[in-house]
Amino acid sequence: MNLLFDSFWRAVIYCLRPRVIALSFLPLVLMVALSLGLGYYFWDAALDGVRGALEASAVVNNLWVWLQNMGAGRLKLVLAPLIVIFAVTPLIVVVSLLMVSLLMTPALTHLVAERRFPALERKRGGTVLGSIFWSLGSTLMALLALLASTPLWLLPPLVLVLPPLIWGWLTYRVMAFDALSEHASADERRSLLKTHRLSLLGMGVFCGFLGAAPSLIWASGALFAAAFVILVPLAIWIYMLVFAFSSLWFAHFGLAALQALRTANSPAADSVVTSGADVIDVVAVTLSNDPNSDAKFPA
Repeated sequence: MNLLFDSFWRAVIYCLRPRVIALSFLPLVLMVALSLGLGYYFWDAALDGVRGALEASAVVNNLWVWLQNMGAGRLKLVLAPLIVIFAVTPLIVVVSLLMVSLLMTPALTHLVAERRFPALERKRGGTVLGSIFWSLGSTLMALLALLASTPLWLLPPLVLVLPPLIWGWLTYRVMAFDALSEHASADERRSLLKTHRLSLLGMGVFCGFLGAAPSLIWASGALFAAAFVILVPLAIWIYMLVFAFSSLWFAHFGLAALQALRTANSPAADSVVTSGADVIDVVAVTLSNDPNSDAKFPA
């Protein structure tokens, strides 16, 4: 538990470093260009499709009548943009996570290792290609889980819980692997992931819920068209910082756990214990052979 909280606060402090903030701008520029470009070409078509589907539903039409009688008929104007936003947000989050993993995580892990663990041996148990396949495989499973759970999003409590849980699981899978791929061997990585699985999964879920917060800003961009160009890049930048924080948290936790594992398995530690036992044996034999000694030792 001490390792969990120690790595958390270190990650928070590292997020304030100018170098970390500067690293977040490259994926930010790419994500903003991608999001605004897709929005420019497909936003109107997506809204028209959603509105057509809503108008074709008898249940939704009855709902509109009820809302108008209640004096809340203006909600009809914002429902379609909100549906599009909630449909697109998981994809934005997943792509943001992958961009941070590809463009930021190696540099952030190197920063942590350089400042805290300069003597930690790099056994390179993971490769860049292996990391890419691991991330893509995990992303595919997360997208399938999001797709399968979509009907449950109609229940108000679950829409606030299920997507962050799935994002958190994906964050755990991607960040834990990348944090250890450079320094740990394959056996060490498997051992650490097994030993600290609950802690790592808890870290991922926490970051998943933390990453859900910018969705409010993202949705506001759909409601306030005049501020759309400002609010959407702001939301994406917050995504980047959240995932940069998670990358630093996993790096601090993973490298500290790796150092502790190697210290525990070090032959030098065993030799110290053995040497101490030998010294005690020598003293015991010496005293037992001394006729003037009153010390008694068991046979």
